[in-house]
Amino acid sequence: MSDSVFVLGTGGTIGMVDSAEGAAPVAGALAPFLDWIVDNSAGELPAIEFLELDPPIDSANATPEDWCAIARVLHERRDDHSGFVVLHGTDTMAYTSSALSFLLPSFGKPVVVTGSQIPISRTRSDGRQNFIGALQVASRPDLKEVSLLFGEVVLRGNRATKIDASGLDAFDSPRLAPLADIGIDIVANPSVTPVGGGEPRLVAGPLGKVAAMRLFPGFSASILANLCRPPLQGLVLEAYGAGNGPANDRDFLRAIEAAAADGIVVVVVTQCVRGSVMPGAYATGSALLRAGAVPGYDMTTEAALTKLAVLLGEGLGPATVAELMQRNVAGELTR
Repeated sequence: MSDSVFVLGTGGTIGMVDSAEGAAPVAGALAPFLDWIVDNSAGELPAIEFLELDPPIDSANATPEDWCAIARVLHERRDDHSGFVVLHGTDTMAYTSSALSFLLPSFGKPVVVTGSQIPISRTRSDGRQNFIGALQVASRPDLKEVSLLFGEVVLRGNRATKIDASGLDAFDSPRLAPLADIGIDIVANPSVTPVGGGEPRLVAGPLGKVAAMRLFPGFSASILANLCRPPLQGLVLEAYGAGNGPANDRDFLRAIEAAAADGIVVVVVTQCVRGSVMPGAYATGSALLRAGAVPGYDMTTEAALTKLAVLLGEGLGPATVAELMQRNVAGELTR
């Protein structure tokens, strides 16, 4: 095994160039900047092997098939490098970092997902510092999990969410402390329990058919009923507060009951930035669970959606998937 870091460029702002229709990723535009950064680091950065998806994509166009393709590339090269960096667009970065934590269980090496808000070709780009930080984290032996690095923090990949469309500290992990803080030194946080070990493997896909829906006052049960039709296999329901919903709306509850009876796994998460679904705390939350939904505790929507898709894609039955959605398998939830 080499001490080098494998860098996979998937696209995104970090490698974009200006066009008549706005900034867009262009194949070959990123590599010269990465090589220059490493070559001029006076040995402070590890050697890299760079591979770029062909064609690179804007992450707004990313699909579950892209998550699987990224995971496959990393798994195939796992034994060849000490660490891995995935350069990605910010729009769906939290979905990809979450998905990778479930597609590459017990990977046992650092996988750092990062990108930038400003293309690396521009003078004031945040891409250089994010890339440098990602290489340094990928070279460390103490952060052997999928993480998301952006600005001044290293976050657990399946706990991160995008919080700012234009700021340079664009991501946060409101329900779990950062894995590490980036200052003069990169300081790991000893209070965060490391992800457990095991035999590394690849979940190859295809993934299950899932969706997410956010509750709001006046929500129509017919929308939920229409959504819960084939080929849907799983639904993440973004509920109020501690996992509450309109318990007086019998049509809404019947729609959940019907979905559960049809084998659709309905997982309840909270719309709140912080906090957790708390089963039994409120009657309005208990009604959802009695109707057949299961609590997602403090999982982000991104983590719940990708975990649900991966579990269903493995061909597990609804009861098994529902049970695993309530179990911490990759550091994604706290009960």
